[in-house]
Amino acid sequence: MTLLFLSTQELIFAGLALVLLFGSKKIPEIAKGLGKGIREFKNATSDIQEEIRKTSKEVTDQVDGTKKSSSTKKEES
Repeated sequence: MTLLFLSTQELIFAGLALVLLFGSKKIPEIAKGLGKGIREFKNATSDIQEEIRKTSKEVTDQVDGTKKSSSTKKEES
């Protein structure tokens, strides 16, 4: 099994190193904090994407409105 180009033995070794460095009681707290950080990052990126979509739609609507008004003026002339 490989995960992110790491073999099973490497993952086990990394897990043991984490337990030795932080202790078994601290690891859930660290994982919880990491999860919150990832969740906040996802929310921030989705907010930015939504803002870009809204702005893009507003610009498109303005351009369409300008085209319609200029074509109406040409027809009236």
